[in-house]
Amino acid sequence: FQVKPENKKTIWNTEEVPEGSEFDDTWDPREKPEYEISFKQHVGTEDVFFGMTGKDPSTACCEDIVIKIKLPETKYSDITLDIQDKVLDLRTPKKKLLLHLPYPVNSKEGRARFLSEEEILEVTLRVSRKLEFINFS
Repeated sequence: FQVKPENKKTIWNTEEVPEGSEFDDTWDPREKPEYEISFKQHVGTEDVFFGMTGKDPSTACCEDIVIKIKLPETKYSDITLDIQDKVLDLRTPKKKLLLHLPYPVNSKEGRARFLSEEEILEVTLRVSRKLEFINFS
């Protein structure tokens, strides 16, 4: 089985180019902000006390990815946020973050809020899995 290139002069196929590479600008002088990724799952008493649904604390059973990005000296109006299925692209006048996400997400169901006192942007994204019934959501 061989895949023929679209053009004889190309050195790779479009499928081989990682998603989000069009955002990557190595010459951009803005610094990368500090960020933290955590996972969130929705559990009830049947999960915590009885283990009835089979959920475990691994990321395979989590429904959401929460990303907290520190943006000191930034106003809400200065933030540009673009979310694709596997990429988060954040830009401000002083900071730039191109983050390849650990799981594909549903980019239409995400939400973001800016905590101005803490100067943190909190982005919550719903994990998109093909076999949802296996992941107990």
